[in-house]
Amino acid sequence: MVDIEGKIGIITGAASGIGRAAAIELQKHKIAAIALVDLSDGIVELAKELNRTRGNTIAIPFQGDATDHDFRKHVFNHMRENYGAVNICVPAAGITRDALAVKLNKEKGTANIYPIENFRQVVEVNLIAPTYWALEMVAQLAESRFSRGLKKWTPNEGTQGVVIFIGSVSSQGNKGQIAYASTKVGLEGAASTLMKEAIFYGIRCAVLHPGFTDTPMVRALGNEYIDSEIIPATQIKRLIRPEEIADAISFLIRNSAVSGQLWADAGWHPMPN
Repeated sequence: MVDIEGKIGIITGAASGIGRAAAIELQKHKIAAIALVDLSDGIVELAKELNRTRGNTIAIPFQGDATDHDFRKHVFNHMRENYGAVNICVPAAGITRDALAVKLNKEKGTANIYPIENFRQVVEVNLIAPTYWALEMVAQLAESRFSRGLKKWTPNEGTQGVVIFIGSVSSQGNKGQIAYASTKVGLEGAASTLMKEAIFYGIRCAVLHPGFTDTPMVRALGNEYIDSEIIPATQIKRLIRPEEIADAISFLIRNSAVSGQLWADAGWHPMPN
């Protein structure tokens, strides 16, 4: 088991939804310090809330673009210099740019293909960025081991770090999500590779696949769509609560026996047609 107490964490997309809930959850487990990363200034208020609850400064807001390489390095370096090397990374920032892969204009008989610039943007935010936040943590922990004369990790050292990627049930395929679904499948490949490579340094990696969760991203689909298309297809007949996903993230961090993928889908599966 991994004790979250005393660890140093980073969460991207921390201003709302799953990222925010994860930050609150890790504070409950007495994480020593946590970087809250988001484009939104909502992380400032969240940091104040977490620090007020703890009674001292443990949450540090970093407002910026998670796809910016220099910004990412700044966050990691700041945390290492002031609190110690990051050993919990939850890159939860994500976007959707939903549209049919090919849409036929039934009046003109012409077909429009999903915009390539949208695809690239979704890949950059949902796949490349989280992968590189994870790699940054692995790199710093590898450097730390080298500086201490440590080589290949051994089990008696205990887990040295944990990466939790946020996938999605849409990775199984979902209408209108050609780009989003592709990125979430891509995270499975990134995680599978990191599991094999990063364990050399004692770092575990897993992917949590949430179902439709009550977040601003899902609410943007509209209540009519949610009520008619999503909720009837779930076993619990409601959206998943962000704190339920945060609890699953905490479980994945703490339980060293669990790697690979964990599905928190509320019984929802993509419709066949």
